[in-house]
Amino acid sequence: MSDKARDGAFDDWLDAIEDDSGYYVECENGHGWLPPRRVCPDCGSRDLSETPLPDAGEVATFTEVSVATPQFSADTPYVTAIVDYGPVRVTGLLRGADPDDVDVGMPVGIGVGERETTGDRAVVFRPR
Repeated sequence: MSDKARDGAFDDWLDAIEDDSGYYVECENGHGWLPPRRVCPDCGSRDLSETPLPDAGEVATFTEVSVATPQFSADTPYVTAIVDYGPVRVTGLLRGADPDDVDVGMPVGIGVGERETTGDRAVVFRPR
């Protein structure tokens, strides 16, 4: 982990994922959001509760990055994916699969890894 200052709620959320207790926040109408949220942007409800993320999600879309900004140059090539977890979608790096084998609908689990270039923590998906 880097020596950078913690990013409050985001780092707390990453900690929860590392502890296998990842979650999203959900209102009484079933709208889901990633934390931090105090109000549901869909219906305005302030009654939000933490709901466990399912064990696996499905790749909704992805892209292989071969030429990155200097900030992520040591990470290339890498796959960035948006994964559908029901009421929420999560963006992260997809590792442990050849980019040619990644496909929409592929089941993946969620975890936390580090960026090669910066050492920053990041959401990492791995095939299930």
